[in-house]
Amino acid sequence: MKVKIMLVDDHELMRNGLRTLLEREGDLEIVAEANNGRSALELAEQFKPDVVVMDITMPQMSGIVATTRLCQDNPGIKVLGLSMHPAGNMVSEMLQAGAVGYMTKNCAADELVTAIRFVQAGKMYLSPEISRETVQGYLQQLKKESPGAPNSGILSIRETEVLQLVAEGKPTKIIATELCISEKTVGAHRQSITNKLGIRSVAELTKFAIREGLTPLD
Repeated sequence: MKVKIMLVDDHELMRNGLRTLLEREGDLEIVAEANNGRSALELAEQFKPDVVVMDITMPQMSGIVATTRLCQDNPGIKVLGLSMHPAGNMVSEMLQAGAVGYMTKNCAADELVTAIRFVQAGKMYLSPEISRETVQGYLQQLKKESPGAPNSGILSIRETEVLQLVAEGKPTKIIATELCISEKTVGAHRQSITNKLGIRSVAELTKFAIREGLTPLD
């Protein structure tokens, strides 16, 4: 039986390259592709992939938030993070969100195939480029916090979604529509975000979102 895979990356060229690479393997099958986290959640419900190769920094919904929701709603799906960033908060936050593997985008082609087979078999895979300090930091964090909360547990999942959309320049009305909540609720979340982070201006909130990998620079 083939391993069903969903590719999630906001760059079509990257997805095309991954598809070409993985389709060479007789035991791997690409069943869906998404260009942002929100679409990934919808397609996961429809196609039920075994493994999701998830980019971290994407518009509309980051890979961290998408992984959290995906793992909560579909615990049988394995998420493999794929990012340009080999160290720092993104690695630990993806693991806390529920990912069972993390790789950098400059990895060798055969390494990605190996990683997919590892996580499908119930094992964890971390790219050799990921530092020991990052992994140790993640393990220490697990002792202090419950897993699955992005931004080191500072913000809730919903607040993280609101922060990303604010950082992307979306007005309150559009945010409310996209998240299916009222404008008043959006305002309450924004107030909670500013209180927790101690940040008032949209510019500083945007910088925070970029630093946390919630929204891309471009």
